[in-house]
Amino acid sequence: MTPPGRPHPPIYPPKPSPGDRVAVVSPAAGLPELFPLPYELGLRRLRTDFLLEPVEYPTTRRMGASPQQRADDLHAAFTDPQIKAIIASIGGDDQITVLPFLDRELIRAHPKPFFGFSDNTNLHAFLWQTGVVSFHGASVMCELGRPGAMAAPTADSLRAALFTPGPYELRPAERFRDIDGSWDDPAALAVEPPTEPGEGWSWHLPEGAERVVEGRTWGGCLEVLAELLMADREIADPAAYDGHVLFLETTEQLPSPAEVFRILRAMGERGLLARFAALIMGRAKRWSLDRPNGPEERARYAREQREAVLAALLAYAPATMAVFDVDLGHTDPQYVIPYGGTVRVDGDERRITVTY
Repeated sequence: MTPPGRPHPPIYPPKPSPGDRVAVVSPAAGLPELFPLPYELGLRRLRTDFLLEPVEYPTTRRMGASPQQRADDLHAAFTDPQIKAIIASIGGDDQITVLPFLDRELIRAHPKPFFGFSDNTNLHAFLWQTGVVSFHGASVMCELGRPGAMAAPTADSLRAALFTPGPYELRPAERFRDIDGSWDDPAALAVEPPTEPGEGWSWHLPEGAERVVEGRTWGGCLEVLAELLMADREIADPAAYDGHVLFLETTEQLPSPAEVFRILRAMGERGLLARFAALIMGRAKRWSLDRPNGPEERARYAREQREAVLAALLAYAPATMAVFDVDLGHTDPQYVIPYGGTVRVDGDERRITVTY
């Protein structure tokens, strides 16, 4: 048994092939019960675009399922030999309560690729400690259920992550979307959403920074990591992250720049932030149904979040290379990031390459 705080060595699970069965689970929230339209659209695309057969579980379409019931679905999916990958329907807000019910050794004995993001950061961090490389991104309702069609970079990244081992280069999106439509309107789901031009990535290369870094990834949704830090769940001894690449993103809850700074400050005080060799920061989600920001407000929010992150790096990791506005997490298009897998960040060539 690996002592607490010391993760197992990483393994990449075997990949599925077209025609295989894949589990669709809701370990964070059973939102398919409330919003069936994008969910059913995502299932259809799994079948027609990726030639995979989705298999649902008792809590996949059920809101209010207990943590034990959701853990039971995960155990069933990991141990079923006919299931070759596991995909989250969507995120949620209480997946941290599921973690105590998970059997680490059972899951490590039956490793499978797991896809999801947002609140699924909890499960990614659990799998990282368990030694199973997972995949941050590509939920059924959001990416597969995107209005109009899947964004081409998202579909290409997901296809590579599902089926093709080896390196995959990320590229700045030419266009991106910030504003979401209604999940209750069939007409809205049939129309391609409006997008705006991308402005490329922004690189932070301080004096003395290592400009070419290759290491394992760790991170995910910043607000979820804050919960894990407070609960002291799935956080390793700081030395375990030496040479790793930290990747972070924020949600449609639009945490304030001050909150972003405080979370990173806490990571710095814990001795975590300086352990990472590089930081990849996802494009900030700048609009939500609760806060429908206009163009100037969206630009200001992104700028102030970047300034907050840079302030934390200056205080706790002044020689750490960082790249901002990468299309990961709550973005559209969205790249799948291997969680616990290998990434190469090349500040000289301004390139990022992940290994699926």
